Amino acid sequence: MAIDRVLSADSRGEKEEVFNNALRPKRLSECIGQTNVKEKLAIAIAAARQRGEPLEHILFYGPPGLGKTTLANVIANEMNAAIRTSSGPALTKQGDVMGLLSSINTGDILFIDEIHRLSAPVEEFIYPAMEDFKVDFTVDSGMHAKTINFPLKRFTLIGATTRAGLLSSPLRSRFGMLYHLEFYTLPQLTDIIGRSARLLELSYDDGTLEMIAARSRGTPRIANRLLKRVRDYAQVKGTGRLTGEIVIKSLEMERIDALGLDDLDRAFMRALIEVYDGGPAGIEAIAATLGEERDTLEDVVEPYLLQIGFVRRTKRGREVTRAACDHLKMKLKTPRKDASDETLFEE
Repeated sequence: MAIDRVLSADSRGEKEEVFNNALRPKRLSECIGQTNVKEKLAIAIAAARQRGEPLEHILFYGPPGLGKTTLANVIANEMNAAIRTSSGPALTKQGDVMGLLSSINTGDILFIDEIHRLSAPVEEFIYPAMEDFKVDFTVDSGMHAKTINFPLKRFTLIGATTRAGLLSSPLRSRFGMLYHLEFYTLPQLTDIIGRSARLLELSYDDGTLEMIAARSRGTPRIANRLLKRVRDYAQVKGTGRLTGEIVIKSLEMERIDALGLDDLDRAFMRALIEVYDGGPAGIEAIAATLGEERDTLEDVVEPYLLQIGFVRRTKRGREVTRAACDHLKMKLKTPRKDASDETLFEE
């Protein structure tokens, strides 16, 4: 179920990335939102350019779909540098990293997505590259093995992760700048969708972009994906112009409600209400009830439900809130008092 979710903030692969690349800003001045991060980056970039030096290594962390890859490419453009892109799962052995590092020129940027998924040998191999701009590469094996010291040109490593807690302390400490990306506000998402609509040469009625933004879960990637779905619906079922009716009908077809919740979100909350009487319930138990992977629920479903206050985590497990019950128009079988939250379940 989760793999095909329209509201998943994870990338859908090459086709979607081609679509997103056409909409991505190229300069910091074109970026919307993340104001504090942009201000800090602007100062660091200006200082590095004045000194004629590469930037320090940078780590972006936060939920998927918030613009980590976009910012890496923006930084490369601002620094007039080439960027080479890879991901943690793709770098399985030292030779994979050596192939990237050997082709890097002074000031170039190496972007590693999902950097928390680097294997231990590869991670340790990168340490001297980040710190001293050199690596010890072992060739051959057994009696004929020998280690060659390769000097590297000064480069900038930009890492991106959705799970900063899984990064080892030695790796985290080697990044000079660490930036947390936050969910976007409704006005910011509306501006992002407006920019995308202009690039796509879409016409729209007043208020329609806000309707899409409200269902985008604070995430630009989801906002642009929904805009694409609404555009297709408007083209086939309407005149091509985005109207309130077109937006509502197209997102109803995707089973996305006014708060940006889909079937999996609602199933998660219903399981807590119907099976576990509101909770608390362990994530493993909920995953088994829904037939979903634990990681899917923790990475894809829970963050937004926690953000809007429909679910909360306790030491004993997950619990739904009164707001979730009201939204689903459901009641607990056994209403209960909770001294720590007077809004919970007390009629």
